[in-house]
Amino acid sequence: MDENSKYVSPLSERYASPEMQAVFSPDRKFRTWRRLWIALAETEKELGLPITDEQIEEMKAHADDINYEDAKKREKEVRHDVMSHVYAYGLQCPKAKGIIHLGATSCYVGDNTDIILMRDALAIIRKKLLNAISALADFADKYKDLPTLAFTHYQPAQPTTVGKRATLWINEFMIDLEDLDYVSGSLKLLGSKGTTGTQASFLELFNQDQEKCDQLDPLIAKKMGFDACYPVSGQTYSRKVDTRVLNVLAGIGESATKFSNDIRLLQHMKEIEEPFEKNQIGSSAMAYKRNPMRSERIASLSRYLICDAMNPAITSSVQWFERTLDDSANKRLSVPEGFLAADGVLDLVANVVDGLVVYPKVIRRHLMAELPFMATENILMDAVKAGGDRQELHERIRQLSMKAARNVKEEGKENNLFELIAADSAFPLSKEELETSMDPARYVGRAPWQVKTYLREVVKPLLEANKDDLGWVPDIEV
Repeated sequence: MDENSKYVSPLSERYASPEMQAVFSPDRKFRTWRRLWIALAETEKELGLPITDEQIEEMKAHADDINYEDAKKREKEVRHDVMSHVYAYGLQCPKAKGIIHLGATSCYVGDNTDIILMRDALAIIRKKLLNAISALADFADKYKDLPTLAFTHYQPAQPTTVGKRATLWINEFMIDLEDLDYVSGSLKLLGSKGTTGTQASFLELFNQDQEKCDQLDPLIAKKMGFDACYPVSGQTYSRKVDTRVLNVLAGIGESATKFSNDIRLLQHMKEIEEPFEKNQIGSSAMAYKRNPMRSERIASLSRYLICDAMNPAITSSVQWFERTLDDSANKRLSVPEGFLAADGVLDLVANVVDGLVVYPKVIRRHLMAELPFMATENILMDAVKAGGDRQELHERIRQLSMKAARNVKEEGKENNLFELIAADSAFPLSKEELETSMDPARYVGRAPWQVKTYLREVVKPLLEANKDDLGWVPDIEV
């Protein structure tokens, strides 16, 4: 079959970066298997087993030149991927053939590799998350003082600023970063626990020497760049680890969806638009359209990502006793594809934020259409100061507000609340005096200050501490 006559995952073809795809590639997987076999042989030699330097050097010499065809041919015969690669490695390392995988079970390479790959993939996600936060921080700082209509229940509410709204997006991603750092920092290797987690084979190899068995896992962990192995397990590490990792990715999907949905709504109102390239086509039928396709793609991929987190959760819950194999096929799909989806989502988020277009005049027009209603509290206070009765004036403003709203909704007129109030004898205020209360900055509360404080005290210290990871620019394929 040629490349165009078989299925190719859109995650690899359209969405995920080459960097993330490389983490879950066959080369990375099987080279890691061989690194683990070398670490095991070195550790067993250090603990007194009759393994020679020559055997270990032979294994190291073929750590990367994997003979895939030999492994594939063997797997068709034996239906076992690990033993097929043990066999293929042995063909290249005839002197070491007898000690490759000594005392280990398949999960020694399979599970330890999964942990290593998830750790490496989380490092990529972390870098991209930091860059998304950095780009949003720049946006928030730039627009911290720009008043905009805020919404509760998607109904006009007290104004905020464009920058303050952006801090809400940042805060979602900051929570994700905290979760990521916690979960990534808690990852441990499985180690070499044997078929049911009892290390019985290693106790036999070391002639019942418990102390040497105790040293086995810490030495392997150190060689593979980890602080420790999980202290107890069955044959596998707890599948709850996969659940924790995928929950972090799903959380990123939640945050990205919140961000992208807000952008889609803002683009509908023509207040803020995602980037739209010179030759980009919005619709095959309607040439004038500028659809928010990248934000829609963020939401689409994130939905897949959020749902994908159910796979390890269910898998973890149905593991029987010390080991069952109904996790394997599911893990091969759910974990890599979760990372590929999260990677694609963060690429899109960074791309959209970097190219956001803000239309202050449209934002002001929308805000000013609603501001008379929001200014009524100040107007009420001014009228009371001038000698009016607060309760009577409140009722008059309520009635006039309803009338102005009917003018807008039923007759399509401009909001004439100020004219109605100025014409009402209960209010000793002219239309000009009323309009002095129409400065939007009076109604955004502490929003600009909150943005400055949040960026200065929370976001900027984080970015400064991770400045070596900043400066990444995503490459969007489509």
